[in-house]
Amino acid sequence: MTRAPPEPEAIITEATVLEDGFKHTERDVDLNDLEDKEIGDYLSKIRNFDADFSNDIYLPTEKKTLLTNTINRLERVQTYVGHGNFNLIGFDEMLFFARNYSEIEDFEKAELDFLEEIFFTDANQYGFFGEKVTPELTSRIPIPDVVKIHGSGHYLLKGSSYNLYEQIRQDVGKQLLLTSGIRNVVKQMHLFLGKALQSDLNLSKASRSLAPPGHSFHCIGDFDVGKIGLGELNFTEDFSRTEEFRRMVNLGYIDIRYTDTNLYGVRYEPWHIKIA
Repeated sequence: MTRAPPEPEAIITEATVLEDGFKHTERDVDLNDLEDKEIGDYLSKIRNFDADFSNDIYLPTEKKTLLTNTINRLERVQTYVGHGNFNLIGFDEMLFFARNYSEIEDFEKAELDFLEEIFFTDANQYGFFGEKVTPELTSRIPIPDVVKIHGSGHYLLKGSSYNLYEQIRQDVGKQLLLTSGIRNVVKQMHLFLGKALQSDLNLSKASRSLAPPGHSFHCIGDFDVGKIGLGELNFTEDFSRTEEFRRMVNLGYIDIRYTDTNLYGVRYEPWHIKIA
């Protein structure tokens, strides 16, 4: 089935081709339902997530300046409120800080329209098939519902997220650390836009590495773990080769959301701990 071309003002610049039944989530499609070529093409993308593919979807080149300006504005908000607090603030709070502090300056209308466009565009169009778990742009987790994890600069949702992290750390060892916890929509937007710029405007490539804003389970309790001293390699398959990861597997703590054959359209993430 060939997707109809988008409207002139739409965020994507070309149609992509998806076979009937290929728009899916983990809940309702099995790899056995797909043709061999479909399976091969799909798995090739998530296993070579940093490559460019012929039917990838790009942000229009004329929007690169707008993308850059919007990222810069978000980074000024982050600098002002602090990296940890930036994980927690909601869209309305972001606008408040921008409007009231000269270090940031108010968002321009084009920037706000762009943020809304990114958030409300159907991510299936560029290859992300996960559900939208945070459907409202202004959604946020209330501050009283989170707890700050000492020494990490990150927060976890009280209850199941915090309790699981503490239990894992107790059983696996103090070399385990929290590398990312709660991320509200604003933080996820900043990460996704930054990945899109890094990917030369390739939205499909960006979505293979990072859930688009509104689709991240970090907004509802998932968290990432790593090993002290491993640095950025914690966000690669290298983490799956650590003793800490092996202990988590042996103790039954591993319930990876983005497996090597996941149907979300995302790369394998052994560091991402699934809550619900």
